[in-house]
Amino acid sequence: MSENFKNILDNVKQLNPQERALMAHLIIASLEMVADNDVDEVWAELADRRYDDLITGKVKGVTWDDIKQRIQD
Repeated sequence: MSENFKNILDNVKQLNPQERALMAHLIIASLEMVADNDVDEVWAELADRRYDDLITGKVKGVTWDDIKQRIQD
């Protein structure tokens, strides 16, 4: 454990429960933002590949009516 981390932990222990909860929320949110950036990039790449597959005829689109029919069957 780094000295910086120990200092932060000691300071956090001095916060009241509401402030600690807010600190925990902000730390978790900062981790989620990093993960979300990667997810957005992967989704964009997948969307590009699927669009290319549609345009080139590699795959065929399905109508909304076909989808509803499959659900009902």
